[in-house]
Amino acid sequence: MAGSSEEGLYSRQLYVLGGGARRLAGAAVLVSGLRGTGAQVAAALVLAGTGRVVLHDRGVACTADRGQQFLLGESDVGQNRAEASQRALAELNPRVTVAAHTGELSEAFLASFQVVVLTESPLEEQLHVGDFCHAQGIYFIVADTKGLAGQLFCDFGERFIVNDPAEGDPEHAAVQHISQGNPGVVTCMGTEDNHTHLFCDGDLVTFSGVEGMTELNGQDPIPVRVLDGFRLEIGDTSSFSPYRCGGLVSQVRLPEVHSYEPLRQALEEPKIQVANPEELLRSRSLHAAFRALHAFRREQGHLPRPRAPADAERVLELAQSLGAQQGPLDDDIVRAFASVSAGDLCPVAAVVGAMAAQEVLKAITGKFLPLDQWLYFDALECLALEGAARVTEKDCAPRGSRYDGQIAVFGAAFQEQLGHQKYLVVGAGAIGCELLKNFAMMGMAAGPGGNLTITDMDTVALSNLHRQLLYRSADISKPKSAVAAAAMRRMNPDVRVTAHQNQVGPATELLYGDDFFQRLDGVASALDTLEARAYLESRCLRCRTPLLDSGTEGPRGNVLVMVPHLTKPLEPAGTARDGTFPLCTLRYFPRTIQHTLQWARDEFEGLFQLPAEHVNRFMEDPTFSEQLPAGKALEVLEQVQSSLRERPRDWRDCVRWARRHWQSRYHDAIAQLLHNFPPEHDTHLEYILAAAHLFAQVYKVPPCSDWAAAQTILSSVVLPPFTPQEGLQIPLAEEQEEAKEPADCERLAELTQDLAQQRQELVGGEEAQVPLMEPIHFEKDNDIHVNFIMAASNLRAENYGITPADWLTSKRIAGRIVPAIITTTAAVAGLACLEIYKLVWACRDLSCYRNSNLSLSDCLLLRIQPLPPPIYRYGGREWSCWDRLEMQAVGTDGQEMTVQEVLDWLQRTHGWTVTTLLRGHTVLYDREEDEETRAQQRAQRLSENVEDAGQPPRQELELYYVCEGEDAEAEDARPPLLCFLP
Repeated sequence: MAGSSEEGLYSRQLYVLGGGARRLAGAAVLVSGLRGTGAQVAAALVLAGTGRVVLHDRGVACTADRGQQFLLGESDVGQNRAEASQRALAELNPRVTVAAHTGELSEAFLASFQVVVLTESPLEEQLHVGDFCHAQGIYFIVADTKGLAGQLFCDFGERFIVNDPAEGDPEHAAVQHISQGNPGVVTCMGTEDNHTHLFCDGDLVTFSGVEGMTELNGQDPIPVRVLDGFRLEIGDTSSFSPYRCGGLVSQVRLPEVHSYEPLRQALEEPKIQVANPEELLRSRSLHAAFRALHAFRREQGHLPRPRAPADAERVLELAQSLGAQQGPLDDDIVRAFASVSAGDLCPVAAVVGAMAAQEVLKAITGKFLPLDQWLYFDALECLALEGAARVTEKDCAPRGSRYDGQIAVFGAAFQEQLGHQKYLVVGAGAIGCELLKNFAMMGMAAGPGGNLTITDMDTVALSNLHRQLLYRSADISKPKSAVAAAAMRRMNPDVRVTAHQNQVGPATELLYGDDFFQRLDGVASALDTLEARAYLESRCLRCRTPLLDSGTEGPRGNVLVMVPHLTKPLEPAGTARDGTFPLCTLRYFPRTIQHTLQWARDEFEGLFQLPAEHVNRFMEDPTFSEQLPAGKALEVLEQVQSSLRERPRDWRDCVRWARRHWQSRYHDAIAQLLHNFPPEHDTHLEYILAAAHLFAQVYKVPPCSDWAAAQTILSSVVLPPFTPQEGLQIPLAEEQEEAKEPADCERLAELTQDLAQQRQELVGGEEAQVPLMEPIHFEKDNDIHVNFIMAASNLRAENYGITPADWLTSKRIAGRIVPAIITTTAAVAGLACLEIYKLVWACRDLSCYRNSNLSLSDCLLLRIQPLPPPIYRYGGREWSCWDRLEMQAVGTDGQEMTVQEVLDWLQRTHGWTVTTLLRGHTVLYDREEDEETRAQQRAQRLSENVEDAGQPPRQELELYYVCEGEDAEAEDARPPLLCFLP
């Protein structure tokens, strides 16, 4: 019935990895090298629930490690990195065994692992361990970062089986018709109404639940050819029985077998995965550069000194000799890489470490295609920044600071500038936690004048713990922002962070007004709703504040950067599908499990939320229904009367009510449908118990979870026989569903009088409670709520011959849960922080910025330059969306300007004759009005008649205007006028 505690904890991850995720608990993984990259790999694996994670490192932690290794505290400096990290990781997930190993990587030791990950290893060790793992069938991964670049390598052996190579669940469609012919043609519809199917040519499918042409049910998978969005060809059906109705066509994904070369061979003959062919030269150059770096270190005993030209040239010479057989190299890429290869950056470690962790999960679960076989990542465009290009070897010399790894890339002055930053982080969920962890490592707002404001209205929940790094089980129900801020301070006591529990929206503009946004150096958005993200984008556009917007869905993620005057504003969010369906489909003719789950959600609300809300409102104000239309008022008051009549005295009454309701919904209603349109098992009891529990909660009756006792009560319930109602109309279309009977005013008056008397009796009664009932809002992480939804949906699915859904699937669809996994959020946060570096440099070169699109399912990362803002002509000059007219709206008398003075200013300054002046929807001036009205409008002060109700007067107004001689196309292509009031 309910999911296990592991399913509650890992549910969002299970939606990404599928059933293979259950293999994680039995897996053993070695992570060697516990600096930044290794820490990211290990943390992701522990959060994901890998059974046993062993940390290996023979080195001791130093102060500089604390600029990227988020598991180390100040007291860990001087201790073994693996042992210090083990203590921190063990707290992340008590279900995972975390151990430390400080000895050699002997073959006997390696043989106990399913997956081995090497970070920070010399090439000789990589080759030795790689040879052994390939021979023994141990999955082998190398992940390494140096400065602004990283490499990733995978060897999963000579025969690796990918059980499910694609994202999400297999596609399904509801069958509408199947022709008899050669080929047969299937007409079908996607699982949402008016939605086409999503099959592709060559997909393999099976059929189930088909009536009439039953020969298709249970057949082996057959290929399809797509004719259009609603039709598929499936082969010869000419000898099959005629199709009658029903059925589901489902995609079948067959396992794939892949083969991989060992590291020793792959090093010489590299297969490098790139997002597009133009990146191959860059990646091939980095492949040679990493090999040359190993050679340089063997030769010199150290990495190239930061910004030392001689060392960079030597690395280039080595790369040219080692990579000659692979073709020409990009010398500038190799030099740039070498010049900062001694640096360590937390964002780069986050990206590469997260991608490596995802490859480990692929190896264990068999979900998604593994990397084949090399991937190179770099953000060397950061070195083209005007400030970064002038940094010298002296600027990058070590200071004995925790930020030495970052100073080696960008210099000490830049580090100071990072400390002065003022940023707003909106959202402290999965992405927000990773951003804040990175900010702490980078030293954001860790200096004089710096400040990070974190705001999130939410509290920590159990399902957050597998992917939100900063929270522990002891934090459940605590405000996320406060817990996250405290975790940041533990990671870096110098960070100046303030926690808020507010939504950023129209209701909080007094707190987060224009002045607030204009004081910021930037905003990082980690929001999970399109509407909230769109609002934040509009505020940053208005206040010309840089914005980084990050989002994820399962293994996919993206980062968008918005820089005032430099980039195109982010696209306005589209309207998300709300999952609604025609009412007649939900009530009488469902075809898919989505229909029955939405019906169950509506049933939940109609039984356990709305009636209680109406009763409580009636008890507070018996006249509230007078504000409703007569038809609606009658419906609501009848519901109130029914709720008061059904008040249970005890748990037994709740069970009896649930049994009667089951009879009504799943027997009588279906029998009525069959009367109009002629043609016992565990789920029944699960429904009755869940419904009784919720009914008891609504009426504040103590519930009982004893199944045996409930069955005893059920045995005594007597139900009347079902008699169909003659003449009852069942609508066949939405238009019929929406048609309402005229209101019965006499019945409404009678009902109002009866309820007034009943209310008086309740109010005077000693047992009356205020409020009388407890409305229950559906909560996707409440097991009882999901139990009811699943049982209600599956019973209805059974009524209609629809394949039922399991508990996790029901929870995902009914709760509209977005799949999520720690690897994607960590990688996306790392990519966002790389753009922070550019914003801190105040970079005005568009070519240095990157928007990122990530797909961890196939290990692809596409980083592209943002588009510039569109330019338009208005009033004889060019403007962009970032431009606006600004004026100090102070008249000659020292008071706020009148409308006439604004019109005169526009005429005098720009030569524009204004015909209409508006603030929002309020007309301040309209030349088409009569002379008397125009005179009144011109004489008014700007803020007269435009104050927002309940809000204090604004210090600035944004006005819009129409000028004489404008084209119709100029409606959205004119700069707004910003008036600063005295």
